[in-house]
Amino acid sequence: MSSFGYPTLRPRHTAWWSGCLVLVCLLFAPTAFAVTGELDLTSSVVGLVAVSIFVLAYALVMGEEKLHMRKSKPVLVAAGIIWALIGWVYVQAGMPTEAEHAFRTTLLEFTELMLFLLVAMTYINALDERRAFDVLRSWMVRKGFTYRQLFWITGVLAFVISPIADNLTTALLMCAVVTKVAEGDKRFINLACVNIVVAANAGGAFSPFGDITTLMVWQAGMIKFQEFFVLLAPSLVNFLIPAVVMTLFIKNRKPDSLEEEVWLKRGARRIVLLFLFTVATAVACHTFLHLPPVLGMMTGLGYLQFFGYFLRRTLPRSLEKKRTRYARRGDDKKLAQLGSVVPFDVFNRVARAEWDTLLFFYGVVMCVGGLGYMGYLGMLSEALYTGWDATWANIALGLISAVVDNIPVMFAVLTMEPEMSQGHWLLITLTAGVGGSLLSIGSAAGVALMGQARGNYTFMGHLRWAPVIALGYAASIAVHLWINAGSFQVLG
Repeated sequence: MSSFGYPTLRPRHTAWWSGCLVLVCLLFAPTAFAVTGELDLTSSVVGLVAVSIFVLAYALVMGEEKLHMRKSKPVLVAAGIIWALIGWVYVQAGMPTEAEHAFRTTLLEFTELMLFLLVAMTYINALDERRAFDVLRSWMVRKGFTYRQLFWITGVLAFVISPIADNLTTALLMCAVVTKVAEGDKRFINLACVNIVVAANAGGAFSPFGDITTLMVWQAGMIKFQEFFVLLAPSLVNFLIPAVVMTLFIKNRKPDSLEEEVWLKRGARRIVLLFLFTVATAVACHTFLHLPPVLGMMTGLGYLQFFGYFLRRTLPRSLEKKRTRYARRGDDKKLAQLGSVVPFDVFNRVARAEWDTLLFFYGVVMCVGGLGYMGYLGMLSEALYTGWDATWANIALGLISAVVDNIPVMFAVLTMEPEMSQGHWLLITLTAGVGGSLLSIGSAAGVALMGQARGNYTFMGHLRWAPVIALGYAASIAVHLWINAGSFQVLG
């Protein structure tokens, strides 16, 4: 997923050989909430053409950096072609309504997730506009921490904030701090960014709001809201082991201090409270009323709209009070800043959502929803969860998510809906969430930081630490299998 209104994500920085890896991995990770159609098209010409179109579209997505083409374009076109092929086959077979029903089913599942994400993006953008993140960054910059302190502070904050603000937004915030404080020190910036990516992905793995994959699992009803938190210890281990090793390679010197002071805009703290209340509303809708969480999130968007109305109506009076106060103090700097104040508009926050990512998400879901309707998911479910032990299948899918992306992997598992214990559902949630940390291209956080810290944080720079990250990946799985052993005994 792209940033929540932050700089547009840079494309996956991969060599062309990654296309071959994706082709192999797609055999294990088709995506989307879909139903299996009445006709088995897996061995038909139409089915093979559909798979080829999807692979081509995904290859174009991976070549976004060289082609300078947004990643949503190829998958949107591919989704249209794949479903057109399905519709044509079913019309020829005298079953025109079946394909329509399948498409609407897949679209409904995507729409719930998209609206949920859109509200979260809007709140994060509202906090950004109110300078909440700038204030945190300014405080860290002015403190003059040593490189080791900065390494641990940004890592810990990434781990702590990502369960609430999502792993991508958190990674971007921490990266901004590192690049500003350690400007020019490429080696440290690369190391700190690797740590931030690992920490943000690990922190997002034990919260329904930490990543798109955990959100999908929660909305699908596979894991209850409070049950995610048993992954806290495994996620913490996943972050700490690589961090402890990497910190040994940091020279403990102090960067030049920087003077930067930022003030919160009016209403920032109250927007934080509204966001928490929105989250609580979504949880209550799902837990107590058995309604989709998106209902609570959309209600929360209404909270923000009402508060935006209040901010606009009371802005003139607030500005007048501040002018009087600053004039008495003789604070010319703050008086000058009042001249640039603009009214808060919630729809401007909605507009700043990363629409390219949302449309890319739609394209991927609908593409592989079509492939699932053709019968490929049933075939692959048999190969993965019947031919393999569920534990090893989930571990392997976590590794695959480092290449393909965890969203397709999680959609594949949710669509197959294999018979697994709660422990195994928690395992795939963990592995899909933290497996992407193995490569810089394996998660949205890593992709975003390659764009934000271009030239400092690179694919190869991250790859050097892959063995250490893999050690944390293995250890987190071992900890989960140990402390949550009881959850593997009863099938859910």
